Amino acid sequence: MQTTQVTDGVFRLSANVHDILFEGMWPIPHGFSMNSYIVKGDKVAIIDGVCDWDGTPEVLFDQFKQMDVKAEDIDYVIINHMEPDHSGWLKDFKKIRPDFKIVTTAKAKKLLEAFYEIENETIVVKSGDTLDLGDGRVLAFEEIPNVHWPETMATFDTKSGALFPCDAFGAFGAITDSPYDDQLSQDEIEFFEEEATRYYANIVGAYSAPAKKAVMKTESLPVKIIAPGHGIVWRKNPQKIIDDYKRYAAYSKGPAKEEITVIWGSMYGNTEQAVAPVVEGIKSEGVKVNVHRVPETHYSYVLRDVWNSSGVVLGMPTYEYKMFAPMAVVVDEMGRKKAMNRKAFRFGSYGWSGGAQKELDEIQERYKMGWDFLEPVEFNGAPSKEELDLIYQRGKELAIQVREWVRGEA
Repeated sequence: MQTTQVTDGVFRLSANVHDILFEGMWPIPHGFSMNSYIVKGDKVAIIDGVCDWDGTPEVLFDQFKQMDVKAEDIDYVIINHMEPDHSGWLKDFKKIRPDFKIVTTAKAKKLLEAFYEIENETIVVKSGDTLDLGDGRVLAFEEIPNVHWPETMATFDTKSGALFPCDAFGAFGAITDSPYDDQLSQDEIEFFEEEATRYYANIVGAYSAPAKKAVMKTESLPVKIIAPGHGIVWRKNPQKIIDDYKRYAAYSKGPAKEEITVIWGSMYGNTEQAVAPVVEGIKSEGVKVNVHRVPETHYSYVLRDVWNSSGVVLGMPTYEYKMFAPMAVVVDEMGRKKAMNRKAFRFGSYGWSGGAQKELDEIQERYKMGWDFLEPVEFNGAPSKEELDLIYQRGKELAIQVREWVRGEA
């Protein structure tokens, strides 16, 4: 991959990764990029880096050569975030440049020692601190803790107006040799918006309150470019990704979009019979519906759609006196990620005994999810026509509630 120039004195280095699970759990069918940045004044700084997956540090070092930059030319290594996908390259860098100087937060300094046994000279910075690279280029630092690790900060180049926020404002999706929003078609921008939504719901969602604070700090700066650690660089319209992240953060507590996500699982087809009626009921009110079967659909995608939705339908049988196990996993993950205050409805089959509702209530209480449920419809074995008709009506009722909530009519 070729090095590209973000703006005068700022360069983007990147590597794409495919065929892994991000953080060991999230599928990335379209890959993802890991971005690093060189900032040049009289002195040179590298901001963040890439991990030590096979071949990836070598890609980074090859891009040094493209820029005619040697390891010895780098005066400062700025670490915004210590997660190994951004800091893992330091192990290899240390072998060729053992005496590099680090700029990072106090909490990150401790993690450097724990992860890599790195005890190099470190300049510990906090919000409001600056670093003068010369030639009028001053870097300012702002702590953005818990987006999504507690040591995280963002770096702002006061000369170019470029913000380097690492995981904040990031997205899944591999990039091409056209990695900037001003080089992409509207369809490509929409692709990265969808990938950013799933990235946020999977990676950042649990930290929406700190993310909201980080966005507010961003809006207080004269930002002209947003250059994240994953995804495309926003230099034509950085406000687009800022506004998107504001929405994502707000969706945690709702309302979100005028959408309902139906999540269902079925052992022998009895619960499945009720899926079509509830979907038809929702659609009859003109509300968009997303439908996922678990465990066939990975919960990464379920989380993305639930994050966008103001309403959720759970369709699952009772299994061994509890929730259908794949559904329990998904609902628990929604609680962990803080998808709060949804309008909701549950239906499902049971055999010799119920019990799914009890476990659902326990998960709701554990995470203080605050979901507002319509009365559930449970049926013994297969659903009757009357029960299917009732489930259809529940779908309509839920759609009406969602529409009124989103439009402020409730």
